[in-house]
Amino acid sequence: MGVTCEEVTKRYGSVVAVDRLNLKIEPGEFVVLLGPSGCGKTTTLRMIAGLEEMTDGRILIDERCVNGVPPRHRDVAMVFQSYALYPHMTVEENIAYPLRVRKVERASIAARVKKVSELLGIGELRTRKPKELSGGQRQRVALARAIIREPRVYLMDEPLSNLDAKLRMQMRGELKRLQYELGTTTVYVTHDQAEAMTLAHRVAIMEGGRLQQFDAPLTIYERPANRFVAGFIGSPSMNFLEGTIDQAGSRFVHQNFSVKFDSRMLPDLRGQQRMTLGVRPEDVRIFTEERERGLPAQVYITELMGNETFVFLKLGGEKIVARTSPDVRLEIEAQVWVEFDERKLHFFDTASGVRLPYQEGVGV
Repeated sequence: MGVTCEEVTKRYGSVVAVDRLNLKIEPGEFVVLLGPSGCGKTTTLRMIAGLEEMTDGRILIDERCVNGVPPRHRDVAMVFQSYALYPHMTVEENIAYPLRVRKVERASIAARVKKVSELLGIGELRTRKPKELSGGQRQRVALARAIIREPRVYLMDEPLSNLDAKLRMQMRGELKRLQYELGTTTVYVTHDQAEAMTLAHRVAIMEGGRLQQFDAPLTIYERPANRFVAGFIGSPSMNFLEGTIDQAGSRFVHQNFSVKFDSRMLPDLRGQQRMTLGVRPEDVRIFTEERERGLPAQVYITELMGNETFVFLKLGGEKIVARTSPDVRLEIEAQVWVEFDERKLHFFDTASGVRLPYQEGVGV
């Protein structure tokens, strides 16, 4: 079942936590609300759940307005960061609890607990108490308790943030497979871009209570709507350089250097003067010998990550980072030359931060 937010606003006194949010989540879709702390993503999730009251706007679940409808009547299941398991109950009792309070037949409860326990690989843990479980096992129990209800919508508030990196990666894969098998609409909150990019059908990026972009992960990565999105998605972050555009020469002009680019990639300037050039680390190429179009730079530091190396560079008074292969060996302070992949450049209006499209009929 789908979820729609129409002009949803939440104010706490003079503070606007969520500002006129419009979001249409399709039935069966896995949508991630992504953004830094304080951006309004958890508040949005809690308003969908009915745990927070809206100031303005409407929320629809399965095309039914749920404004004023209490949480228990919205047919949603929420999974929290803190697991929220009952310590005095066994795993089986924790999972069964939502059905027991609805007075479902005992035989039906037992069958459904067995089914969902096996689905999440915790069948052998059913007689244990939460204190006897690892963090990953507790999170599976919390998921099982939500799944057993068979709600119309799952709401998940950073459910993996308490797990270590290895277990978090494992659980990400299992969550994605689980949602594929269940096909239930899922709204998932996180500040972790890796979770967003790997789990979501679409990602809603929020900042300052406002929706910045809502699109497929790859589209957001390749065509960010503005500088905030471009800098938030990607690790290491996109490099930004401020300057102007020389339209006649198809050059980006920085105060200390200029970057030539394909004239077909000229941005649609519409009167803008100051411009910000964005280039992702993987689109920065490093050469140890001088090249005609290369920009002289100096190695600041390198970080070997195992399967790749990050090279931090000083370029014309700026610091940028390049992503290279792990066999690249460069000494600190070494002289190098860099080139940018001119097909992968992004241009942003410096004043507004909005990404500028290429001129009509060109590129993306």
